[in-house]
Amino acid sequence: MSRFTLAALVAATLSMSACGDSSPTTPSTPVTPSTVTDTFSGTLSVNGASSFPFSVSSAGAVYLTLTSVADTSIAVGMSLGTWNGTVCSAVLSNDAAIQGAAITGSATNIGNLCARVYDVGKVVNPLDYQITVVHF
Repeated sequence: MSRFTLAALVAATLSMSACGDSSPTTPSTPVTPSTVTDTFSGTLSVNGASSFPFSVSSAGAVYLTLTSVADTSIAVGMSLGTWNGTVCSAVLSNDAAIQGAAITGSATNIGNLCARVYDVGKVVNPLDYQITVVHF
């Protein structure tokens, strides 16, 4: 028997074994995780800082926005980082954030992250602020 004939016989056998009585299945549609919006607020004191832990339930983009600041002329620092249960370790930072400033990061796994707001030497009186974190 030639190689061609043997190959044709094997192909025919495999194609016949692929036929069966089972009905075709419809591929499942991937589930897109819904976004979560966390809003945090506080008062920043001279040389002060506040950290806000949050959990991501899916890999994907993470957006941190300095939503409002009582005095829009004062720049503050803000960062996105990882949370170990006690400390927020900055990964992405903006040391000159003004109202409307944003940081975009990416979570590669589920886990605990954090947002941090801090004085960069510009706060002279207590300063109210609000940040928003959008993630999956």
